[in-house]
Amino acid sequence: KMKTAVTKHINDISDKYIIEGETADGALMFLPSEAVYAELHSNFPELVRKGFDARVWIVSPTTCMATLNTMRAILKDARMREQAGAIRKTLKMLHRDVELVVERVGKLDTHFRQAQRDVHEISTAAERAGKRAVKLDNFDFEELPQEDDKILPLTRTEA
Repeated sequence: KMKTAVTKHINDISDKYIIEGETADGALMFLPSEAVYAELHSNFPELVRKGFDARVWIVSPTTCMATLNTMRAILKDARMREQAGAIRKTLKMLHRDVELVVERVGKLDTHFRQAQRDVHEISTAAERAGKRAVKLDNFDFEELPQEDDKILPLTRTEA
């Protein structure tokens, strides 16, 4: 009679209270008597296994808190593993972002070095142009003799 009653309760709990995707993955079946709990474990271990297979954990007044604490620890560990996965994923994306920043800094550094070379070359060319301008400015054009007779008119010669 006890075997039949416990089997019915395990099946009812499993069928009514464990709904995939809607409820928790398991349920507790509370036996209010330590004597019944001990009897079940001593004489009907197959029922205890059946409960585990159906994801129904049979608990007594003394085992209920220990079972709940164990379940809480398991759930906490599962959440931490889930969060660790999200953290790893975010770290991977962060690592890629840092790689991109390093790559872009390298490119920017190359552009800055090229710009610096260009500025140096422009400065050198400007100095040369300035020196030539000073030389031209120092010429005394009035003192140069006019050599008008050496200037040839541009005319078209017929061939």
